[in-house]
Amino acid sequence: MIHYEQFTLDNGLRVYVHEDASTPIAAVNILYNVGSRDEDPQRTGFAHLFEHLMFGGSKHIPSYDEPLQRVGGENNAFTSPDITNYYITLPAANIETAFWLESDRMLSLSFDPQVLEVQQKVVIEEFNQRYLNQPYGDAWLKLRPLAYQQHPYRWATIGKDISHIAEATLDDVKSFFFRYYLPNNAILVVAGNVTVEQVKQLCAKWFAPIPAGKPYLRSLPKEPVQTEARRLETSAAVPLNALYKAYHMPGRYEPGFQAADLLSDMLGRSKSSRLYQTLVRDTPLFNNLSAYITASLDPGLLVIQGTLNEGVTLEEANAAVEAVVNELIDQPVPDDELAKVKNQAESTLAFSEVELLNRAMNLAFAANAGDAELVNTEAEKIQAVTPDTIQAMARQVLRPENCSTLFYRAETTTA
Repeated sequence: MIHYEQFTLDNGLRVYVHEDASTPIAAVNILYNVGSRDEDPQRTGFAHLFEHLMFGGSKHIPSYDEPLQRVGGENNAFTSPDITNYYITLPAANIETAFWLESDRMLSLSFDPQVLEVQQKVVIEEFNQRYLNQPYGDAWLKLRPLAYQQHPYRWATIGKDISHIAEATLDDVKSFFFRYYLPNNAILVVAGNVTVEQVKQLCAKWFAPIPAGKPYLRSLPKEPVQTEARRLETSAAVPLNALYKAYHMPGRYEPGFQAADLLSDMLGRSKSSRLYQTLVRDTPLFNNLSAYITASLDPGLLVIQGTLNEGVTLEEANAAVEAVVNELIDQPVPDDELAKVKNQAESTLAFSEVELLNRAMNLAFAANAGDAELVNTEAEKIQAVTPDTIQAMARQVLRPENCSTLFYRAETTTA
């Protein structure tokens, strides 16, 4: 259970405080309600670019990292299709440094052309290294637009085309910042050895003077229900053939999410899962094979992926995976198997809440989804899943016509 108190500043900044006097540290997490799904299809990759730009200096602070390091703090950030999240951990006695730093870059970046040029090069290099020059790195660049035809999840967080970042202008960057990086489009969570009154005073000093902007009202195209199986083939100089299968499933806080999550665990979370036992251990068609979910806010994907052993065809491997999948659709789920994945899921949840920063982040994610109390109902929802609901979810999600399959062939080379 994560206890918290909440208040909202006049400029719209929502603040959540999680007091924990048992630790000498504090975590300051700012979530901006903007991700790659909010981008112009002709200007993608901007949310991720801003993750980099926000460390390049702000209106009154030319260097972000140096002051934080001097007080024993650490920081980082990440971008997803749904959000951009920035966080700091530091000794609670020095917490005002975090407020100073975060408020100044919420007020305004420095918009230094040199910083933009440097970060453009960094992102372009990241695109090349992670997506183009790494084995199977471009798989998701192909799988996303196969699975999503309308919704902006169809492009990767780094962007649909790297030219969108390479050609970004300072005016483009300013426009994006002043549209999304607003106190009324953000959630601040402060956790650790702090008090609510202390946080209120710091917020009044550092964040309250920042003016609100025009409210962002999200209106995204909904992905139509997939009614026929899709398939795409690609090839590259990779070590082994690989198979990717993506099924549409409920969003992170929608009804049925926990059932779909546990379904993916039964299929391929660990070495005791059905896919591993059947197709890696007993009949070794695959070198490795797993299943996982994207856990996005809007309806996401349950993904099965693996690399094949030498001499196994993609057609043979795909048929074998579908045979395992069909067992979940056709046959009742044993109580003990469901109990095992429930225990795994609850253990993961419990361990995640040991770390202060994870508690702060989880609270921010739930608040951004519309109800902070969602952070405290996860275990209950996991326990409520029954064998019948798992089988019903399997029949809903694992239908062949709900699947997008990518065959990634290893190119053969001739001497």
